[in-house]
Amino acid sequence: MTVFLGLGIAGIVLLALSLIFDGVLEGLFGDALDGMLDGLFDGLLSLPVIAGFLSMLGFGGAIVLGTTDLGTPVAVAGGAVTGLVAAWLTWKLSRALMRDATTATPRGEDLVGTSGSVVTPIPADGYGEVLLRLAGQTVKFAARSAVPVERGAEIWVEAALSTTSVTVRPVER
Repeated sequence: MTVFLGLGIAGIVLLALSLIFDGVLEGLFGDALDGMLDGLFDGLLSLPVIAGFLSMLGFGGAIVLGTTDLGTPVAVAGGAVTGLVAAWLTWKLSRALMRDATTATPRGEDLVGTSGSVVTPIPADGYGEVLLRLAGQTVKFAARSAVPVERGAEIWVEAALSTTSVTVRPVER
């Protein structure tokens, strides 16, 4: 039973080390063997997968050995089965997390063509303020226009001058 618990604890320690020193083995083995092992530690032989297998082999074997009178060979087999399941689940979860994509960060060009409203009147020779929707959020921008635009008027964005200012034109209906 002590050997099984030791394997389980060693698996958890290995998992903690893999989280702390992520990528160290890839760098060591990749440089030492000139790329022969490229990608090997990213899949089924990654440290989290090995740690999951090792810890479930130990804890699963300890549970079988402690709750039944079937003996060590059955405990090893039961631990190996639970270890394989844990390794497979860890591999699938890590692949799913690696494929997770985020949405693109909004840029100034994304504002061109959007509509908004004037909150501070825009003079012909200066700046006013407009409210625009950017990535689902209402954001206030400094705005210039070729013609004066009154407060509350609907506008269209013609160009993004900077990250905080735009050129607009009034919407005519």
